Amino acid sequence: MDTPALFIASDHAGFSLKQDLLAHLREKSRNIQDLGPASDLSADYPDYARTLCARILAANAFGILICGTGIGMSIAANRHQGIRAALCLHEFQAEAARRHNDAKILCLAARLTAPPLARALVDVFLAAPFEGGRHQRRIALIDQV
Repeated sequence: MDTPALFIASDHAGFSLKQDLLAHLREKSRNIQDLGPASDLSADYPDYARTLCARILAANAFGILICGTGIGMSIAANRHQGIRAALCLHEFQAEAARRHNDAKILCLAARLTAPPLARALVDVFLAAPFEGGRHQRRIALIDQV
């Protein structure tokens, strides 16, 4: 089975963690595309969230967004119809975001999450399947908003 496409983007605060995660995911032979930025110079997170969300929706793919706190990226991403982005600081959150909420985007807080934990969060998020069932009903309720 082909692994789904995976997109990653950050702002300047998340650039270093993004580079670490790119290396980690490429080691695992994940099909990943870096959507920017190309350096740690000041970058506006809403622009990168918008670009990544468009790619997620077009490709039915997964994504990772990183900023200093993860809050800005999660707010910006969740403004897009059909997107469910989850800010996760713990492995249980990353697993539940996939299993219960069918989140397609993992948001990370570069200033609060050490690289080893960020790698673990990504691995758990990408490995967990959506459980469906009662959770699908709840997602339908969210989409009514």
